[in-house]
Amino acid sequence: MAADPDLWFPLTADAPRRPTLSLGVLGAAGRLARAACGEIADLVLPPACPVCRARLGSAGGLCADCWQGVRFLERPWCERLGTPLPIDLGPGILSAAAVADPPAFARARSAVSYEGPVPDLVHALKYADRTDLAPMLGAWMARAAHELVADADMLVPVPLHWGRLARRRFNQAALLAHEVGRLTGLPVATRLLLRSRRTPRQVGLGRDERARNMRGAFAVPDGKRMELAGRRPVLVDDVLTTGATLEAATRALLAAGAAAVDVLTLARVVAPS
Repeated sequence: MAADPDLWFPLTADAPRRPTLSLGVLGAAGRLARAACGEIADLVLPPACPVCRARLGSAGGLCADCWQGVRFLERPWCERLGTPLPIDLGPGILSAAAVADPPAFARARSAVSYEGPVPDLVHALKYADRTDLAPMLGAWMARAAHELVADADMLVPVPLHWGRLARRRFNQAALLAHEVGRLTGLPVATRLLLRSRRTPRQVGLGRDERARNMRGAFAVPDGKRMELAGRRPVLVDDVLTTGATLEAATRALLAAGAAAVDVLTLARVVAPS
């Protein structure tokens, strides 16, 4: 698969290769090679929990203690914001926050609460190049997205400004979107939404400051508006805190002709009950 400029930086092209063996032979050889390399890697660097570094029997998961610290979000929740509710009042219930200040997006769903080992997993993915975590985290998100998938036309990862993409070398939202797309069958549109201006990091900013910071930060290119007209995209990001980033991105998609926008994140900040 060719590298995506909104997923990896810099762009590298896949050069065509002249076939010398049948695809079946190449596939079998590749599987054997990967298995052998995996066994050697496990001997040299035994699988470890990405959070606490405890030894694991196999790669791609968490230890039992860290797993128990992950809070998966389940019903009952606010149908609009996806925030957990203390009691189940039936389908279609909205939280006080959703009634008082309705968001631009139609529905938001998150896989887990941003607590316990989850912040460490997010930081490892974003800042420690632990892109190997994307399949596990994407699977969590695909599970949370089952309500949204039925109505969705595409997944749209929240883009990074090109300068930040150059420094980080990949867009974590795009990595997660591709994993969700692989599991749900939804196409991923990485060039539909652009970061039209560079914004300071949101860490440490309050709700109003975040909203001002993100105002006008996203745009849909004129040449992409036809792809969006009347469609229902799902915005994908790693963490939902105040919702300022997703609100700004949603408004850009709606202004460009989207019928409605849903939101999917790996984690969300949940206020203590």
